[in-house]
Amino acid sequence: MAQKQIQALTIAGHDSDGSAGMPADLHTFYARGVYGMGLVTANVAGNSKGIFAQQLMPIDFIQKQFDVLNDDDYNIGASKTGMLANKEIIDVVAKNLKEYKMKNIVLDPVIITKHGATLLADDAYQAFLDELLPLATIITPNFYEAQKLTGLELKNEDEIKRGAQMLQNMGARNVLLKGHHDGTSTEVRDYLLLEDSSDEWLSKPYFKTDRVNGTGDTLSAVIAAELAKGTDLKQAVHIAKDFTYEALSHPIDIGSTYGPINHLAAQKIMTERNE
Repeated sequence: MAQKQIQALTIAGHDSDGSAGMPADLHTFYARGVYGMGLVTANVAGNSKGIFAQQLMPIDFIQKQFDVLNDDDYNIGASKTGMLANKEIIDVVAKNLKEYKMKNIVLDPVIITKHGATLLADDAYQAFLDELLPLATIITPNFYEAQKLTGLELKNEDEIKRGAQMLQNMGARNVLLKGHHDGTSTEVRDYLLLEDSSDEWLSKPYFKTDRVNGTGDTLSAVIAAELAKGTDLKQAVHIAKDFTYEALSHPIDIGSTYGPINHLAAQKIMTERNE
């Protein structure tokens, strides 16, 4: 008899170089021992030097992907979102997450890049706030996304805590605010606020590298994989933080500029450590 396998879904864009988006999510699911499915929202033509073109999927095709993955063929234990691009895509994704009662939703906003570039038009941003944010089991914005979502500068601990509370008030059950860092940083501190109002700071040494593509995708994908397994959310976040740090701090030579992080090293180290 075939072994039953835990399943997770990524709803995201496909980056052709394999470093970010859906490929990073699927690398992560595999590394965490979870069978990964991919519902593609866009195809992105990019390499380590940049993104050069993208092709958004037709709405009826996105809808059909939801239908065929929710026809009693599969048992999706968690879902995470990535690149959603515009209001129409956000609308269809939010509608289906609700209609199919999809559980353990990890919302990786993909609103602003780590370099501060805006990725969503104004109407899409408002749809994100109104339709997607209230569905989130946990939201995982980067520093710039958290600034945009809260309207705060997030320059000190009190502001960061207030920003996380604002996101809870906007509908997210749990919030992980990823910390700001630059070339002078010595550590990266993230702030976790849980729905029972407990909170904590998570810290790792800052590792300077240009092998950073897919960092945010990987962090949120680990959380989704662990939630699919039934891991407690707080522990899932700790595992995600550890896994992502190991993937960052063991760089691989792929790409000439901003390369991918190392999922294989993270998988091996976490297994040997027995977590």
